Amino acid sequence: MAKVKTTYFCQQCGTQFAKWQGQCSSCRAWNTIVEELVEKKDKRSWNREPGKVKKVNRPLKIHEIDGSSELRVPSGNGELDRVLGGGIVPGSVTLLGGEPGIGKSTLLLQITLKLPIRSLYVSGEESQKQIKMRAERINPSNANCYVLTETKTQNIFKQIAETKPEIVIIDSIQTLQTEHIESSAGSISQIRECTSELIKFAKETNIPVLLIGHITKDGHIAGPKILEHMVDTVLQFEGDRNHVYRILRAHKNRFGSTAELGIYEMLGDGLREVTNPSEILISKNGEELSGTAISATIEGMRPLMVEIQALVSTAVYGTPQRSCTGFNVKRLNMLLAVLEKRAGFRLGAKDVFLNITGGINVDDPSIDLAVVAAVLSSNEDIAISKDVCFAAEVGLAGEIRPVQRIDQRILEAEKLGFSTIMVAGSNKITVKNHQIVIKKVNRIEDVAQFLFG
Repeated sequence: MAKVKTTYFCQQCGTQFAKWQGQCSSCRAWNTIVEELVEKKDKRSWNREPGKVKKVNRPLKIHEIDGSSELRVPSGNGELDRVLGGGIVPGSVTLLGGEPGIGKSTLLLQITLKLPIRSLYVSGEESQKQIKMRAERINPSNANCYVLTETKTQNIFKQIAETKPEIVIIDSIQTLQTEHIESSAGSISQIRECTSELIKFAKETNIPVLLIGHITKDGHIAGPKILEHMVDTVLQFEGDRNHVYRILRAHKNRFGSTAELGIYEMLGDGLREVTNPSEILISKNGEELSGTAISATIEGMRPLMVEIQALVSTAVYGTPQRSCTGFNVKRLNMLLAVLEKRAGFRLGAKDVFLNITGGINVDDPSIDLAVVAAVLSSNEDIAISKDVCFAAEVGLAGEIRPVQRIDQRILEAEKLGFSTIMVAGSNKITVKNHQIVIKKVNRIEDVAQFLFG
């Protein structure tokens, strides 16, 4: 009888150890290292039969390799296609993570029901009746969608061989279990082995696979970190369960950009694509309020108009508070120091709170000028006209610096009805026949003079 091979894994970070110890030396967590059976003696690939010889690949000269672009399968969901880079690539493996109840299963089931090709939705968490109830609300008339409730990968591959789907969705990878590993479902070794089998299946059959992944309390996808390295694309579904809007981001994408953004609205009949994000990022309040400014930013290839709110008040405690939602607090401290040093505004003894509406995080430095304008507006208690927007970066010397793709920002602001956009004086503008007034400024003092006189 062959000796059973065991090893020790940290259930939080996936680090492997030769023997048990109380604390993980990698993530410093206590009592997370457990012993797992690694593999059985008769381990085989997902489609290997005993005695069958596997085809051996041979090296090719680089000019002999087919360099044509990958044909993509449109998912029928414009926001997902935008984030993926144009559609689903055949043979790719995509991992979708997000908070519990955020809508991961709803999103992929909605995509499955709208695909014109034969699809297989495999669920290890819900029964077929539960999936049917959700499907009735989304699109009950699809005849190309097959639903399977199964957790053992060997049985899943048998059903795939019978139904011959063109795309496979797994909900979720943490519920799967393979016969080759004797540890429980959701363990480090099970997740790694099941994912490896699915990746081999996708690459050998050219069938795309979409995986749903659970996340830990720290916001990372549960399982070993190598899981994210193994797959082709890692998507993150973000949002607050108490709000209706959801944001889809790509943290890794081998077939496209990771800078794109998809926005959805959660409704009773599924997720609605938000094609014009400015409708949720700008409030419809007709009254002009102090501490509010609009910035023209860009996420990937998409221009967005975001509303920035600031509140400046006298510090109640000894140390002034600096709090941000959706913006880097260190960058806010830098902008406040510039206003204090270069423009003479005394903000060192005041609390400053900053919020970007819509629940999104913006890293584009072009919102610096809007942040400064909102802070000054709240400090002076003077409202900025709702027809004015901003698109410029602020330097440490108090100068207004140019930003990229200014023409696209100007056209988006004009399309949404803004009458004035404030940009850096050194920005090169090539757009012609525009109706919007372009106000060029060079220093912080010019901005304060234009806004507040």
